[in-house]
Amino acid sequence: MSVFASLVERLADLLQPLFGASAAAAAIVLFTALVRLLVHPLSRAAARGQKARTELQPRIAELRRKHAKNPEKLQREVLELHAEEKVSPLSGCLPSLFQLPAFFLLYHVFSSSEIGGRTNELLSHQLLAAPLGGRWADALGDGGPVGGAGLVYAALFAVVAGVATFSYRLTKRTMAARPVLPTGDGEPVPGVGAITKVMPFMSFFTLVTVAVVPLAAALYVVTSTTWSAVERAVLYR
Repeated sequence: MSVFASLVERLADLLQPLFGASAAAAAIVLFTALVRLLVHPLSRAAARGQKARTELQPRIAELRRKHAKNPEKLQREVLELHAEEKVSPLSGCLPSLFQLPAFFLLYHVFSSSEIGGRTNELLSHQLLAAPLGGRWADALGDGGPVGGAGLVYAALFAVVAGVATFSYRLTKRTMAARPVLPTGDGEPVPGVGAITKVMPFMSFFTLVTVAVVPLAAALYVVTSTTWSAVERAVLYR
């Protein structure tokens, strides 16, 4: 944590001439962009994997029809098909999994009053009037939703809502263009219907995350979510 805190402080020092008192917030946005650049190859692989899995759906539907009464053999055949075509069912999860350590580092650094036995000076940094270690509940208790910190959160919520709406429309369009085929006997794949209904709304859950984590972690989430929306629009077009 102390090494990570030092990295954020150094980035903030570099950006201070441009962003002044909000340099640490700008450093977090820059750090998030660097993380997303590192993860981008995995995102490209996930997009290729998604397209490949879509192309395999007719063959998987045939396997379901053929082995409807033998679930174990069906599972084995599906795994062998993925291995044969070099398609990983988990590839879509990798970009998110590789970002979790960075998010948790930010969360813990800006939730700790001390780092390495010393006072955490990062907690003194702000984004405009909002402390980077504060939360939305703190902003509501200090000036209310229209106070200085409250307006910062209002702006973040507006950005997240806009990105979530864009992602919702993009997901609906993608799912309509690549529908999940039914099984060979015409029955829908179990559980897929519920997932199909919920998936377009997943981006809106980011609003909850932004409301409960420290502002520094919220900045990471907002920046990463915005990056993801643009990235998906390009990779899945």
